[in-house]
Amino acid sequence: MSAVGTLAPYHANSRLSGRAIALVVGLHLVVLWGLARYAPSVLPEPLQVLTVSILPPTPEVKPEPRVTPPHPKPVESRPRPVQQPQQIASPQESPAPSPVAVPPAPTFSSPTAPTAVSAPLTQPRFDAEYLDNPKPPYPSLSRRLNEQGRVVLRVHVLAGGSVDDVQLQTSSGFARLDHSALDTVRRWKFAPARRGSEAVAAWVLVPIVFTLKES
Repeated sequence: MSAVGTLAPYHANSRLSGRAIALVVGLHLVVLWGLARYAPSVLPEPLQVLTVSILPPTPEVKPEPRVTPPHPKPVESRPRPVQQPQQIASPQESPAPSPVAVPPAPTFSSPTAPTAVSAPLTQPRFDAEYLDNPKPPYPSLSRRLNEQGRVVLRVHVLAGGSVDDVQLQTSSGFARLDHSALDTVRRWKFAPARRGSEAVAAWVLVPIVFTLKES
C-alpha cells in the first residue's frame, strides 16, 4: 500500500512534463513556420537616375544657291585725241610786252611812345603793431583733445584795409581750429597793398599755427 502511494505522484509529474515539452516544441514549430512564410522579400536594386538635356533644334541647312558669274562687259574703245601741231609765230609778229611789277610805295610809321613801367606791387600787411589784430582763440575742446595744426587763409583785402573775402587755403585737419581762424581773420584790419603811392585791393596768405607748446 505504501509502494503504490509512492508511485502515483511520480506518474502524475511525468505526464505534466511530457505535455510541457510537447507544448514547447509545438510553439517552436509555429514560430519557424511563420518566419518561413513571412521571410523579407529582397528589394530590387535602386534605379539609376538619368539626366536629360534638351538641346536646341538643329537649324535646317538649306543648299546654297548656285551663283552664275556675271558676263564681262564689253570694253568700249575710245579714239585717242590727236595732238594739234603748235603754231610758230611769224617773224613779223612781235610778242606782247610782259607786265612790269611796280614796287609798293614806302610807308612811314610814326615813332611809338615809350611804355610806362608799372610800379611794383606791395602785398597787404597784417603784422603791424598799430593794427592791433587779436589772435584766434584756442577752442577749449581742442585743448582737451590735444588738437594742433597749421591753418593757411587766403584773404582779399580792399584798398581801405578791410577784409572783403576769406578762403581756406590749407586746413589744419580739425574743423574747430579752421573755424576759429576764419571767424577771427574776418574782423582783422590790414595795411592795404600799394602800387607805388596808390592803395589797391589784393590777395594775401595768412598762416596761423595752433600749438599747445609754450613759446
